Amino acid sequence: MEPLTDVRDISRIAYGFMASKVLFAALHFDLFSRLTPTRKTLADLSEETGIDARQLLTLLTACVSLGLLTQDGEYYGNAPASEAYLVRDAPNYFGDYYRFQIDRQIYPRLEHLAAALEGGRPPSLYALMEDPEEAEHFIRAQHAGSLGPAVVMAKRLDLGDCRKLLDVAGGSGAFSITLCHRHPRLSATILDFPNAVEVAKRFVDEARLAERIDYIPGNALETPWPEGQDAVLMSYLLSAIAEEGISTCIQRAFRALKPGGRLIVHDFMVRDDRSGPLSAALWFIPNLLTPGTISLTPGWLSNLVRDSGFADIDVDDLIPTITKLLVARKPPRSNEASR
Repeated sequence: MEPLTDVRDISRIAYGFMASKVLFAALHFDLFSRLTPTRKTLADLSEETGIDARQLLTLLTACVSLGLLTQDGEYYGNAPASEAYLVRDAPNYFGDYYRFQIDRQIYPRLEHLAAALEGGRPPSLYALMEDPEEAEHFIRAQHAGSLGPAVVMAKRLDLGDCRKLLDVAGGSGAFSITLCHRHPRLSATILDFPNAVEVAKRFVDEARLAERIDYIPGNALETPWPEGQDAVLMSYLLSAIAEEGISTCIQRAFRALKPGGRLIVHDFMVRDDRSGPLSAALWFIPNLLTPGTISLTPGWLSNLVRDSGFADIDVDDLIPTITKLLVARKPPRSNEASR
């Protein structure tokens, strides 16, 4: 991105939270679902939501200004993207991800960002996993956010020769479910916090994969990883833990894999020169609430993976400008004793 030269550009950054809150409020009152299949007037929406018409008019005006809604005379309707992703019954509905994980959990915790940078220890996002209700919101929101990347990964990776997948910090099971659907001979084990596992079980049952996906409740940095795996997947894990934990997880993956097995890392990464991209750079900010976290780059992570004994390392975009996919192999013959 070019360096800023206009104070108005700085102001857009400073006021950005207002746009976020407009989106979250509209989702809270389910405005987008109310505007399909037919457009409605201010009076219609005021009656349905119970919001005072004067206040609602201000909210609707902001939604139109942001491009979330359209206006034709006195009638309001959804913008194409809102219709596709913010209507509750839409196949690609994404609203709960924004409502629960971003607005309810990440957004409030960023109020502690300065304190964290000063060495304080505000509650980390993953401390939510100790609360069953908050874990439910977190994992269900994450499921909506992970299904798309999981489908892209399943198309990109040929795991036809794999029979056992260890999905570390597998959350809702979105990746395990998608990969098992694509590869009928694949089975998976999800390792995650106990409350996360309880939510994942429901998604796995709904996908009718209970016989092929099992679970290990625990902490990825403390709980033993089962060995003899054909593939180990870590998605959105390494960016959320302290730097020393990253090395631990890579080494644990090496030990868990069979010779010739594959390491699969999907995570936020910025360019090696740390010039962006912006989306990836911003996604590391919530993780600053956990002491010792770092922003990942493809080169740094590749070197760490290579130093841990892996070979044939390849890194490419998965979600352009946001996440990358690193794939590496454990050599057919390796010196386990040195790991």
